[in-house]
Amino acid sequence: MKRTRFQRFLEIIPGALVWTTLILSVLLSFIKPLWMVYFIMVFDLYWLLRIIYFIPFLLWSWWLYRLALKRDWQHDVSFLDGYNEIRHLVFLPTYKEEKGVVRETLHSLLQCSYPAKRMIIVLAGEERDAENFQSVVADLVPQFEKQFGGLYTTMHPKNLPDEIPGKGSNLNYSAKQIVPQLVANGMDPDKTIVSSFDVDTMVHPQYFSALSWHFLTVAEPTRSSYQPVALYNNNLWESPAAVRVAMFGTTFWLMTELSRPEGMMTFSSHSMSLRMLMDVGYWEKNMVSEDSHIFLQGLVHYHGQYRVTPVHLPVSMDTVMTGEYIPALKALYKQLRRWAWGVENFPYMVEAFRDDKEMPLGTKIAWLFKQVEGMYTWATAPIIILILGYLPFWAAPEQLRSFAVFQNTPFTLQWLMRFSMIGLFISAGLALTLLPPRPKHYSRPYAAAIFLLQWTLLPVTVVLFGALPAIDAQTRMMFGKYLGFNVSKKRKIS
Repeated sequence: MKRTRFQRFLEIIPGALVWTTLILSVLLSFIKPLWMVYFIMVFDLYWLLRIIYFIPFLLWSWWLYRLALKRDWQHDVSFLDGYNEIRHLVFLPTYKEEKGVVRETLHSLLQCSYPAKRMIIVLAGEERDAENFQSVVADLVPQFEKQFGGLYTTMHPKNLPDEIPGKGSNLNYSAKQIVPQLVANGMDPDKTIVSSFDVDTMVHPQYFSALSWHFLTVAEPTRSSYQPVALYNNNLWESPAAVRVAMFGTTFWLMTELSRPEGMMTFSSHSMSLRMLMDVGYWEKNMVSEDSHIFLQGLVHYHGQYRVTPVHLPVSMDTVMTGEYIPALKALYKQLRRWAWGVENFPYMVEAFRDDKEMPLGTKIAWLFKQVEGMYTWATAPIIILILGYLPFWAAPEQLRSFAVFQNTPFTLQWLMRFSMIGLFISAGLALTLLPPRPKHYSRPYAAAIFLLQWTLLPVTVVLFGALPAIDAQTRMMFGKYLGFNVSKKRKIS
């Protein structure tokens, strides 16, 4: 896809901000070390205050999550007006997935308290994986088609113009094939909830009941997406410690966002109304980060009058799984780099907001600031705090080492870091409450202690699997080396 000069300029900005910060931090540590000391003190204090600010949101979201698990959503929603008219359309895009993974996902949908006959399932395969997908369809469709309200399959052709291979283009093609048929047969877009799930997604048995309840109780339900809690629990016990820490970090970030949804976008598996999807023309075909981008399409189409409604129930997915430690870490890096490729939304937002005369200016500024600040701190904060923060003390000339600020600042920074550890302890404690049942084949003793000790890896993981993938993604976009869609390898199920 050819970019204009203005688009290329916008693509350069995020990476340029990051590299300017990192390069200046190194240079000033040698040229003006005193300036860097003051900067590091202010930055670390800001980060501590940010952690303290986020902790109540995380704890509140965790409490709502625990309450949601105990509630009988199916009982409550069944008494609401309009309940019998709601239908669910579930898209499961798949590429090179094992038959057992798809089977288990379909089986989990049947275990839901919500009537399966009111669910329409779409298995969206790829022509690039035609042989495997046809085998999956031949085996599973006869087993499951009569148990749902409908079970459809599509095969996304390869090498279509103006698109990149991936989940977004697959969803776009599949929806355009299936939705017109369903609408022609009487499906009401205003009363149909669409869920876009990774094919390994295992939904909580009450998820669709809770989703329907929220849809029927919020104002203007078609002007909202619906975000569950994403847990990477399916194969958590078999995953390397660094993978577990990174995936729990993602879950805690999302839970924090769910407590302040006025500024959040959708992430990974989520739901929305069919009306919105039809209004925006479905998912865009040339975006890697289709999960957040579809929210932005709604935000732009409705001139800022679009939001996310939290659903505090879990959907559980696989961590990256290769069966070997080092390949699993490489796969984790690629997955996080793909998530960091959400930076591609920044040029889209600037151009769309510039052309939208109806969206309030304050709304535009708020969303742009959140996007830029999030991507910037994702890439820079771990490196500044854990690595570059020590450089001016090593590089300072002897005449400055006698200054009181140079002698006292290391102790101040140590205390700031100690106070910030409260976030680590809270994360470790909450992680224990989110663990899935230990499988019978996992016989390692002292499992709880091991899961607590794994959090000592956090300083390493936030650099290697936090900052570096973000820097990688933003640098690639800065130089026009565009990232394709990377499919994470999942567990095998026979």
